[in-house]
This record gives sequence, C-alpha cells and structure tokens, in this order.
Amino acid sequence: MKFRLSSVIWLAFCVSFASSMAIAQDPAPKAAEKQEKPAKTTEKKDEKPPQVQPQLNAKNTDKPVTPEQVAETVIAIYGYPGGRNTLNQIRKTTVERGHSSITNPDGKVDAVNYQRWIVRGDSLNKEKIRLDQEFPNARFALVFNDDKIFGVFNESVFTPREDASKAFENQVVRGLEALLRYKENESTLELAGREKLMGVDLYQLNVTDKQGRQTRFYISAKSFRVMMLDYEDNGVKYRRKFYNYNYAQGTLVPFRSVLWANDKVIEETEISTITFGQKVDDELFKAG
Repeated sequence: MKFRLSSVIWLAFCVSFASSMAIAQDPAPKAAEKQEKPAKTTEKKDEKPPQVQPQLNAKNTDKPVTPEQVAETVIAIYGYPGGRNTLNQIRKTTVERGHSSITNPDGKVDAVNYQRWIVRGDSLNKEKIRLDQEFPNARFALVFNDDKIFGVFNESVFTPREDASKAFENQVVRGLEALLRYKENESTLELAGREKLMGVDLYQLNVTDKQGRQTRFYISAKSFRVMMLDYEDNGVKYRRKFYNYNYAQGTLVPFRSVLWANDKVIEETEISTITFGQKVDDELFKAG
C-alpha cells in the first residue's frame, strides 16, 4: 500500500522545503560579525588557532594569483596541518546536532532541532547524508545517497517534491565542501577578482562543477576563511554567510550560518555539537 501523507505532514514537508532553501544571512550582521558566542562542541576546542603560514601574501598585490593558489590555501587553513589529507582522515564521518530558526513563506518562524549524519565519499556525488528535522508538529528526514534524494517519515519512504529535492541538493553541492573538494569533484576554478566588504579584503572565487552549477565564494585575503557564498538557482539569488569559526578536532568549522533568498532571511542555524570519525550505521541511508 502506498504511503499517504496527512495534511499536517504535507505542511511539514512544505516547511522542509523552506528549510532546505535557506541562504545565509544575519538579521543583525554587524553585531554578529563583531562578536559571536562560543558554540558547544563535543571536542575540546583549541585555545589558540593553529599557526598556519598561508601560501599567498595578501599584501603583495603585484604578483598574479591563480585560482588554484587561493583554493589550495583555503584547504590548508581548514585542514591544518595536512590540508586535504587531514580533512579526509578526520572527517571520514560526521555527526552534527544543532537548532535552526526557519521563516516560512507566510512569515511564521519555526524553531527546529536537527541532526545530521554524513559518511564521506570520494566525491560529493558519492556522499551519504541524512538530515533529521524536528518541527513543532512533525519529525522527518531527507536522505542523499548514491546521488539520489528521498524522504523518510515514520520509517516509511516518500518522494519529496521536486523543488524540495533541489533545495536539499543545493545544500550538499553548493556548500563549503564544493570548494574544499573541488579536485575530487573535478570542478573548474575562476578568480573573479577582489573587493572590500565592510573593510575586509576578499577574493572572489567561482567554482563550477561538472553539471555546470556555479558557486561564488568570498574568501578573506588575510585569513583565507570563507566569509560567504552566492549562487543562483531557478531565478532566485541565494547568499550564505558563515560566522563563529572554531576548531573541532583540529579542523576549521563555522558554527553559525545565516541564510538568504533574494535578500530575505529564511534560516538561521547554529551547531551545538559536532564530532568526526564516529561509527555511523549505514542503515540510516537506506530506503528500506
């Protein structure tokens, strides 16, 4: 017998779409950029950030800089001291818990608890990701496995709406990992220039994957952290900003993000705990 959704569950799925469509922004970005409260982690944070020597000298603007130099320096910062090798070794699996404030199309704001499990693949299309979301009136999951997306509610599998699936896919393929694993994804890079935003000197780096999906990353020329990213999908312009960077098990993680769609804040997310390397049950990613 086919699984039938009640009206309440259908509303939850629509809310899920709003969650998946979220783009990062802070309703009070100036205050957030000045000070962020420390986020909790299940691992002790480094009291001092690792002393990383960037591959580029941001002050020397006379020498030409290649997009590969910028990307590789970012990877070195996020995975110090081994860069790509460190990220691959530490982040074989990810278990993340947190909470989000999601603004629905009608303006109502839902407080949502979530849990995310990730099993790292050789490239993003081989990743296994499960996102469980607990809304006030329902709890369900979206799963990305074998480059396919499906939903789970009360142990029953359903096919999400096309727009909801697309939004969830964008979370996977247009996030930080799109840059950190550009080589594995066989993506192309383009340096789109530099600009100053609120006094911060930024590299603009375009990353385009094999499917032609382009994401622009704004990278601090001083710290080589990704401050925000932009992309456009189906006529909607998205922006995701990252805040409250800290080290978790030696790798760099932004513990807070705020998400925009067409200049409207639709989600704020804060990580409560994140651990890498734990055993993750493969059954979580199966369709039954």
